[in-house]
Amino acid sequence: MDFYIGLLQVIGVHSLLGLSAWCVLHTGQVSLAQGGFFAIGAYGAGMLTTMLGWPLGWALLMAAVLAGGIAVAVGFPALRVKGLMLVVATTAFAEIVRLVFFNLSWKVQTPEGLIGPDGGLGFGGIRYFQANAWSNLHVLWLIWGLVAVVMALLWSLDRTRIGTLWRAVGEDEVAAQSAGINLTAAKVSAFGIGGAIAGLAGGLFSHNTTHIEHGNFTILLATFAIAYPILGGLKSLAGTLVAVVFIQGVLIEGLRFLGDWRSLLFGALILLVMLVRPTGVLGAPLRLPFVGRRDEPTSSAIPVERTHHA
Repeated sequence: MDFYIGLLQVIGVHSLLGLSAWCVLHTGQVSLAQGGFFAIGAYGAGMLTTMLGWPLGWALLMAAVLAGGIAVAVGFPALRVKGLMLVVATTAFAEIVRLVFFNLSWKVQTPEGLIGPDGGLGFGGIRYFQANAWSNLHVLWLIWGLVAVVMALLWSLDRTRIGTLWRAVGEDEVAAQSAGINLTAAKVSAFGIGGAIAGLAGGLFSHNTTHIEHGNFTILLATFAIAYPILGGLKSLAGTLVAVVFIQGVLIEGLRFLGDWRSLLFGALILLVMLVRPTGVLGAPLRLPFVGRRDEPTSSAIPVERTHHA
């Protein structure tokens, strides 16, 4: 039973990570910086609860605010580049963050002894849940409660003016700018909100695992982050959740006996979805093959005009 509870906890944390990437991808930007924001939230929340004795709620909130603020700061210079250059720039940022924590060594004396980040050895002793007698089920409820809150907020945001701006910019920047939409405000807001959600996910991750290190925040984590909403479909928040459940629950855990062959299956899955469902699994209404829609004219109903040349 504990195995399935732990798996659901992992799926919940990765769902938040995928939702953070959904915000950025909604504006047509491909960013690999989510792993960096995730790391900032993980280390930030961990240091606040273990080294400064903050309550978990305030620590998670501060981790989200810190990661969101840094994301906004990153978003402004990121506007100067597009496409592959944006991917390279955000990848470099994530690597800088990872290497900063790799070299960070700062410990303080607590009743449990010296505790804090210890460079390449990582940051252990983040035992807030254990110290406050939280059961695995309580942690599970906390994680999925926050997933539900974030999904509800994003669902509401997608139906406001901000969501409309994000979609307009993501579909056609030139047309959006011609219509008077502020591209800077749309893209930076997406970066900031996405970074805050990633920071929240990182704070939950560090407290759930109790030990983190720089190796947890590699480029693979950022790849997973953007893969979830792309495979699930940007037009549906539920699509991100479905993709996380399939990748983490089926592909990674269910096929663990395949070892490194799972990476090959992951790549094949992306290619298959891109060919069969370019807009994602839940990106558009499903259609049966060879079945036309009633509102679409058939070929016989379309008049054909023939032009005769002398």
